[in-house]
Amino acid sequence: MVQYNFKKITVVPTRDDFVDIILSRTQRQTPTVVHKGYAISRIRQFYMRKVKYTQQNFHEKLSTIIEEFPRLDGIHPFYGDLLHVLYNKDHYKLALGQINTARNLIGKIAKDYVKLLKYGDSLYRCKALKVAALGRMCTVIKRVGPSLAYLEQIRQHMARLPSIDPNTRTILICGYPNVGKSSFINKITRADVDVQPYAFTTKSLFVGHTDYKYLRYQVIDTPGILDRPFEDRNIIEMCSITALAHLRAAVLFFLDISGSCGYSIAQQAALFHSIKSLFMNKPLIVVCNKTDLQPLDGISEEDKKLVMDMKAEALKTLIGQGGDPTNEEGVLLTMSTLTEDGVISVKNAACERLLNQRVELKMKSKKINDCLNRFHVAMPKPRDQKERPPCIPQAVLEAKAKKEMEKEKRKLERDLEDENGGAGVYSASLKKHYILAHDEWKEDIMPEILDGHNVYDFVDPDILNRLEELEREEGLRQELEADEDLDMDVEELTQEEQEALTEIRKKKSLLIQQHRIKKSTAESRPTVPRKFDKDKKFTSGRMGRQLSALGLDPSRAINRARSQSRGRKRERSVDRDAMELDVDQPNKKLRMRSTSRSRSKSRPPGELVPGEGYKDSAQKGKALTLAKKSMMKRNKDARRGEADRVIPTLRPKHLFSGKRGIGKTSRR
Repeated sequence: MVQYNFKKITVVPTRDDFVDIILSRTQRQTPTVVHKGYAISRIRQFYMRKVKYTQQNFHEKLSTIIEEFPRLDGIHPFYGDLLHVLYNKDHYKLALGQINTARNLIGKIAKDYVKLLKYGDSLYRCKALKVAALGRMCTVIKRVGPSLAYLEQIRQHMARLPSIDPNTRTILICGYPNVGKSSFINKITRADVDVQPYAFTTKSLFVGHTDYKYLRYQVIDTPGILDRPFEDRNIIEMCSITALAHLRAAVLFFLDISGSCGYSIAQQAALFHSIKSLFMNKPLIVVCNKTDLQPLDGISEEDKKLVMDMKAEALKTLIGQGGDPTNEEGVLLTMSTLTEDGVISVKNAACERLLNQRVELKMKSKKINDCLNRFHVAMPKPRDQKERPPCIPQAVLEAKAKKEMEKEKRKLERDLEDENGGAGVYSASLKKHYILAHDEWKEDIMPEILDGHNVYDFVDPDILNRLEELEREEGLRQELEADEDLDMDVEELTQEEQEALTEIRKKKSLLIQQHRIKKSTAESRPTVPRKFDKDKKFTSGRMGRQLSALGLDPSRAINRARSQSRGRKRERSVDRDAMELDVDQPNKKLRMRSTSRSRSKSRPPGELVPGEGYKDSAQKGKALTLAKKSMMKRNKDARRGEADRVIPTLRPKHLFSGKRGIGKTSRR
C-alpha cells in the first residue's frame, strides 16, 4: 500500500481568496445586528466574538496547510531527496515557516484586541477596535501571499508525482537517454509512457506494475543519465540518481549496442562505472538492447571487452550478495523491444533475482526464528518399494473425450454465423427454439391484423368450442327468463291485457338489444348534444303525448321538468315574519340581505351529513377530537401546518445582501 498520497493535500487559496473566505464566513456565522440601546457588556461580547471567530478560522485554515504538506525530515529519504531536487528544501521550509509565523501573529493580534475590547466604552470604539483587529489579520495574510502562491504550485506539481511505494518489490530501469527504457516498460506493464526517437523524451519518473509468480512488482522508468560530474547534472538526471540511491530494487542497466541512441558503448560503459557505487547491495542485470539492429556477437573486440568488464562488475555485486558465482546467465542478457525478443526473459530474471535477495534478507533477520517455529513441512515416507507415478483416471479421460465429441457435434451460433457469411450477413432465427407440436410450424408467419381485429386477442385453440358453449348458455338463460315471465297469472288477464303484455315484452326485448349495441360501440361513438337530436327522442312534448295516450294528465310532469331545466338564478322568497322584522330598514337591498341571513342556519359540528363516511354522530365526534388533539402541539409551537400558505423566499437576504466597497462585486 502506498504510504504517501500527495493528491489529498487541500488546495491553498490565494491571499485575496483567503481573506474573502474568512471574512465571508465570519459574516455568515456570527450575529450581524447590534444597537446603541444594548448594554455595553453586550456590545463588547458582540465584537469580541467577531474577533475570536475570525482568528479561529485563520488558525484552522493555516494549520491545515502546515500539517498536510509533508515534513522533509519525517518522510522516507527517497521522497525527501526527490522533493529537495524538485523544489529546493530551503525554499520549501521557508514558505511553510512563514505560514507558521503568520498563524502565530494572527493569534497574538486577536489576543491583544480582545483585551482592548474588554475596556471599550462605546459602540463606536468597540466597532473601531474590531475593524482594526480584522484589518491587521488580513494584512498579515496578504504579506504571506507569495508563500501561499508558491505552496499552491508545489501542491499541484506534487499531485502529479507518481505513487511510488519505497518498500515494495521494485525493478528500476536506468541508462543513457534513448536506449529503449520506456519501450521496455510499455511492453511488460500497462504504463503508457511516451516513446520518441530522440533523447530526454522521459523527463520524470514513471511507474508501471507487473506480475510474476502471483506477486505484484512495481517497475520504475527513470529519465536518461549522462556521464558528467555530479554538480553539472540537471533536475531530470537527479531524479534518476535519487531513485537509484534510495530505492531497494533490482537494477536493469540498459545498453544500446547498436549505437543508434547517439552514444557509443564506451560512453555508456563510462557512465556504468561512474555510478556503480549506487548499485551496491542491489541485484544488477546488464541488458544489451536493440539486438535486431546489431547482435552482441557482431560488435568490435574493444566494445565486447567493455561489455565483459560491466558483466564482471555485475558478477561482483552478485557474489557480494551471497549468490552463486558460477551462474553467469542472469547477469548479462540481450533483447529487442521492437521484435519483443528476450523481453519476458529479462523481466523474469529481474523478478527472480529480486525475490531471491528479499527472501535471503528475511532469512537472515531475527524475525524469521519466530516464524520457523510455526512452520511444519510434512515429508511422506514410502510404505513399500512400488513405483506410483502420477496418472489421470480412465473415467476422467473418457468423460473428457465424450465432452469433446459432443462439443464437436453441436454447432454453436458462432459456427453457424461463420458458415453463412459472417457478421452482418447471417441473421440468427429467434423462432427455432419454440416448443410447438410440429417443427414445421416454427417458421409460420403469424398475422397481426385479421378482418380488422388484432389476432393476438383471439389466439386460443378452443375458441370455437367456447363460443358455442356461450351461445348455448345465453339461449338457455333467455328461455328461463321467458318462462319466469309466463309464470304470471296470464289466465286471469283479459284478452286486451294479454295483447298489451305481449307488446310490452317485445318492446322490452328490443330496448335490451338496442342497449347492448350502444354499450358495445359506446367508446367509438361521439356524444351528441340534445340540441342536435334530430329524431327528437327525448323531449317534453313527446313525454306529454305518451302520458296522454296512457290516460294520464301530463301538465304537472311537464311543468316540473321545465322548472328543473331553467337556470339556477332565482329570487329569494321573502318571508312575511322577516319582512315585519326589517320594516325599519330603509334600503330594499339591506332588507333582502337581512332576510337571507335570518333564514340561514349553521349545522352543528357533530351532526352527521350523508356521504361524509362516518357511521354515526359519535364516530364523527371522536374523529374531530382526535384531529384537534393532533394539531394542538403544532399550534402550540407555532409551526407550519399542512393547510398553511407558504411563500418561499426566492432571494434569501443572507446570501444577497452585505457591505460592498466601491470596486467590483464579481468576487462574491
